[in-house]
Amino acid sequence: MRLWSILLSLILTAIPMQTSAGTTPPYQSRAAQLLHMLAAPGGETDFFSTLFLDAVPVNRWRAIAADLRTQHGAPLSLGAVRTDSPTAGQVEIRYERATVGFTLVVAPQAPNLVVGLHIVGARTADDSFDKVMAEIAALPGTTAFAIARLGNGAPALLHAHRADVQMATGSSFKLYLLAEIARAAAARERRWGDVVPLGPKSFSGRLMGWPDHAPMTLHSLATAMIAESDNSASDTLLFALGRAKVDAMMAATGHADVDKALPILTTAEAFALKMPANADLRRRYEEAAPAMRRTLLRTAAARLTADKVDVGSVAEMPTAIDSIEWFASSQDMIGLLDWLRRHGGDALPIMAVNPGIAPADAKRWRYLGYKGGSEPGVMAMNMLAQGRNGAWYAVSGSWNNSAARVEEGKFLTLMTRALNLLAE
Repeated sequence: MRLWSILLSLILTAIPMQTSAGTTPPYQSRAAQLLHMLAAPGGETDFFSTLFLDAVPVNRWRAIAADLRTQHGAPLSLGAVRTDSPTAGQVEIRYERATVGFTLVVAPQAPNLVVGLHIVGARTADDSFDKVMAEIAALPGTTAFAIARLGNGAPALLHAHRADVQMATGSSFKLYLLAEIARAAAARERRWGDVVPLGPKSFSGRLMGWPDHAPMTLHSLATAMIAESDNSASDTLLFALGRAKVDAMMAATGHADVDKALPILTTAEAFALKMPANADLRRRYEEAAPAMRRTLLRTAAARLTADKVDVGSVAEMPTAIDSIEWFASSQDMIGLLDWLRRHGGDALPIMAVNPGIAPADAKRWRYLGYKGGSEPGVMAMNMLAQGRNGAWYAVSGSWNNSAARVEEGKFLTLMTRALNLLAE
């Protein structure tokens, strides 16, 4: 995840945790100094222990502190300080736009250097859904966003901004593959433990370096695809399950414009079509109806493999995100999330492996499942959430800009704020 959500935990189990009725002077002093450490670089070796800096070097710490300032403004003052012992507790720092909480642990011996620091969450000052929606709408390019309550009937929209507009959603399409595995398992056509050979592999992800044709279960491929967004896992699954069946899942979950979205591309096909050498194929694909697109993918298969993708050529600027993509509206994604809530079975724990937001914020929910997608010019986030009171919600947002990269950290912050407001 983004820098501000990196866990900076190095709490030593060997440190004695004695009960204390109040804050000790050394602890209070380090809590006050944390404000200055977050405000500007410098003095890290006098504040952090060697053990801490071995795990979180000075440059990395400075990047995290800078990212917090970017997200929340300048740190202004020390807030509440609560201790569990003379050496451990919780510290709040008031920023311009939020109050950020930390757990802070200091060494028991002088000079009581900091041995553990952990960001545990942020509360945006005077936040509201209206503010979040306005900030999403003001982002450069085009945006879409929706929150729906889920129940026995159709999803009920609670907040929406251009929720019916088809957007590029990047790797969000992998949820359709997950849904097809769940459907096939429920129909006894397949089992989550079925073994398939890895491949064809794509151009990024952990499995790219695995042996060709390595035996893998549908469950392990699905987990890599959702939790890590592994492209080799998704491309393997699309061929193993059958493109026609995955395409049918898009219609079954209520996608409103399947003619624009189909067929679902492998990651290798999508980015090979974006290559300059395949400009002729791209033009034909853009102009074709779904049936002709499928024919083109079959006849030009040799030109649409991962080895034809020059990742560097699409790594910096948006490329054909208006035509060669995985398209869905926020309402489409909410329909898919609701289908998974009702029928997903073993898919739901897979979606919860990577909650998409900081752990402290994710813990506000009884359940939080996530899958997003990003590439230059595209950012999408989709969450299925169950509140502590048992109520279910789906949240989906997308940001597209065909002229420039999008600020992923900014969009992540907006989506986190929306989830936190919903959790309240």
